[in-house]
Amino acid sequence: MANKPFTVADYLLTRLKQLNVTHVFQIPGDYCKNFTQALEKFDGVRAVGTINELDAGYAADAYARTRGLSAISLQYGVSTFSALNAVAGAYVERSPIVVISATPGADARQITKMYNVLYHHSTGDLDADRDVYARVTVAAEVLNTSSGAPERIDRLLVAAISHSRPVYIACYEEVWAEICPRPPQTALRPLIPVSDAPALENALNRAWSHISTAKSPLILAGVELLRFGLADLLRDIVHSSGFLYTTTTLGKTVLDEKGHNFIGTYSDAASIPAVIEAVDNSDCIIALGTIISDDYLKLIETKYGSMVRISAEETRVGYFEYQNVTMRDFMKALLKRFRGAKNYPVAVVPPASPVYPEPWAGNSDPQWSGQPELLTYNRFFQHTMAFIRHYKLFDSLVFTLGVSSSLYVATNANGLMQNSFIASAAWQCIGFETGAASGAQLGSGKRAWAIAGDGGFMMLGQSLSTLARNNLNAVIFVISNGVYAIEQVYVDITAFEAGPKHKFDAFDILPVWDYMALAQAYGAMGFRASTIEELAGILPTLKGLTDRPALVEIVIPKKDLPGQMKRLGAEG
Repeated sequence: MANKPFTVADYLLTRLKQLNVTHVFQIPGDYCKNFTQALEKFDGVRAVGTINELDAGYAADAYARTRGLSAISLQYGVSTFSALNAVAGAYVERSPIVVISATPGADARQITKMYNVLYHHSTGDLDADRDVYARVTVAAEVLNTSSGAPERIDRLLVAAISHSRPVYIACYEEVWAEICPRPPQTALRPLIPVSDAPALENALNRAWSHISTAKSPLILAGVELLRFGLADLLRDIVHSSGFLYTTTTLGKTVLDEKGHNFIGTYSDAASIPAVIEAVDNSDCIIALGTIISDDYLKLIETKYGSMVRISAEETRVGYFEYQNVTMRDFMKALLKRFRGAKNYPVAVVPPASPVYPEPWAGNSDPQWSGQPELLTYNRFFQHTMAFIRHYKLFDSLVFTLGVSSSLYVATNANGLMQNSFIASAAWQCIGFETGAASGAQLGSGKRAWAIAGDGGFMMLGQSLSTLARNNLNAVIFVISNGVYAIEQVYVDITAFEAGPKHKFDAFDILPVWDYMALAQAYGAMGFRASTIEELAGILPTLKGLTDRPALVEIVIPKKDLPGQMKRLGAEG
């Protein structure tokens, strides 16, 4: 192998390895065979075979959130189009995936031109993949020759790590195997834009005017601080100002959830009362690195004029917007202002944290109070989080969640470690959590615990096979009530009321699955719990699993409606 030629595929893999990408999630295909064969023989980057394109895409998304970059190798057309949903979510939530593919080569294109042949997996437009991906990436290119390939690959990778968003790169199928120079030994670095100095000063002065005169300032931290490596700056600002802070759902665990300054995650009406009160009473929300989705319409409508919002897309103080002011520069300048001010840090009294079994007990559906042994959404979290806390497992776990009722219940959890809560909270994709588990575990080196609704699991249950194939001891909890509960809440919340006249819509009712049989078929351990006692018996066994995934069916009453979702549904 010493004389093996160094190819375009080797160049890309070397650059990825330099950026700490040591796994590539993969779907095979004939067009991309030259890349996948190079990957199979490449030292230091492992191919992770996944069960389908969404599985690969969600895994790559979660991997990028823990490593700073990921890569996915897809077949042309049928695979790239199938993975589009996952890449779009990564684009929205700023997770930098390198989407790698290959297209029909120069010979195929000539034959198409001469004979009007439709090549397999093609729409007839051989550039359709690139054009589609241009809408959900920050750069998309097709390389038709090895000439100039190193420079074009480098530009794409720099774009990915600079914007923290996906890029798309494909080659004519023969180009991946063409000879290419080796890259320098130093890793690529992101481009760090510099603010316009007068604009930065103007923005800071206006923001300081709001902040310094506010009686109840509050920091709202978002996921972009993690994506762009600004979490330490947030920690310093919190320390120097003394301000309390909360996070968005997507930004949960931007820092370790320790210290009295963190009051809990703000997930609108699903939040614990103390967080809602702090946000409602604040006369100056300092939003740093937040992606504001329609989960936060009430916040924007009521706080817009007094908000200081600095993100990758916007620098705004009240109704004033500023161009060419970066989040990094603004936060550095704001920290300097806090450190130079004589009246900071302020003495802010944090709201009292809910004492176990809260917030779970107070949010559990009261219609099951007469059956205290049954599991509900909140009782599951109450006892599972107590187990994790008792055995000090927070350091070793990473949680993955798609959009479901469980997501909003989970936001009430406290004490999690930095970057250990990975959720499709803005794109809001049902099924994300199961596919994301493999990427989260491989990327972070921590054990993934995914919490899925049964509807979400049914969308991507095959991902359990990917976990088993790779000997990953992730745990997939399926909250099993036989219905798309979160969808039913927004269609007709009265369906959750007791009595036969209150029925679920037919389109929200799920088929019955035998989860224990599925676990066996996919090579996982299978468990089932419908009572608190049964859950208590399972959790220690899960703790001891080392080389196999586990599928745990958590059976709850069909009409269980957690207080968090009840309040959100009432708003909607």
